[in-house]
Amino acid sequence: MLAAVSETRFHFPGQTRFYRGKVRDVYFFGDKMAMVASDRISAFDVILPKPIPGKGAILNQLSAWFLQATAGLVPNWWEASPDPNVSFGKVCQPVPVEMVVRGFLVGHAWREYKAGKRSICGVSLPEGLREFHALPEPIITPTTKAAEGHDADISREEILAAGLISSGDYEKMEEYTLKLYARGREMAAERGLILADTKYEFGFRQGEIMLMDEIHTPDSSRYFYADGFQENLANGEAPRQLSKEFVRVWLIENGFMGLEGQKVPDMPDEFVQQITERYSQLFKTLTGTSPVLNFSSDIADRIEKSIFEFLNRHPDGK
Repeated sequence: MLAAVSETRFHFPGQTRFYRGKVRDVYFFGDKMAMVASDRISAFDVILPKPIPGKGAILNQLSAWFLQATAGLVPNWWEASPDPNVSFGKVCQPVPVEMVVRGFLVGHAWREYKAGKRSICGVSLPEGLREFHALPEPIITPTTKAAEGHDADISREEILAAGLISSGDYEKMEEYTLKLYARGREMAAERGLILADTKYEFGFRQGEIMLMDEIHTPDSSRYFYADGFQENLANGEAPRQLSKEFVRVWLIENGFMGLEGQKVPDMPDEFVQQITERYSQLFKTLTGTSPVLNFSSDIADRIEKSIFEFLNRHPDGK
């Protein structure tokens, strides 16, 4: 039976800092870091009570696979994955903006459009669009990157007016975002999937803009099966998905969207297992292989040992 790891609390020789995000625990060693992907899951910027067994290992391995595949396209932070749940790489100074790119009208964008909005993050949308349909061309709809609470939509003009990044650097992020999305769609299409939308995070290292964090995982991306996609749309049906959106849909159906006063519903064990299965299926579909998963209860001990041994083999961080 799969085991889960909700959090880690390690202390390593030479450790300079620790940071806990929504789903990751990050250990810093000067200008390098070890990013531990836990089995925590978040939706609507809220960490849900139950961990998802295997989720962290699947996301870490899938992200590492994509980061290696796109390293020649856009510089990124990743250097090694010494453990199924761990990636080691360069520390960057993050840009406080997430670059969301959308090729299809779905999820948050559809909910905004359905509510009557025809401009999202300063991007104008034409009348007559339908849910799940392809947009005339991919659009970038940035959000703020909140340390706590909800991220919020923000336009290019607002980002520049607030001085969050220079115009030239923002244009570079736009260029990188569209390049990565195009390559992600190509890689998904090769495996019978459609990458509908995704998001990227960037930071600076020695003056260079660099891709940070995970990419093209079900936590940050929405995938449809290409097979039957057009038929579903023609029949007014939702396409089959491989993403975290079904978790958001389940939460909405159970009265939760992360709004004040709402209580997170308890996820039945059967539903938790479905999430694990969906994440694993996406990994297998994209990579053609199975992820390395945890079938013992000593995950945290193994992760700690893996990081410790990696640091001993690479004392200079290289």
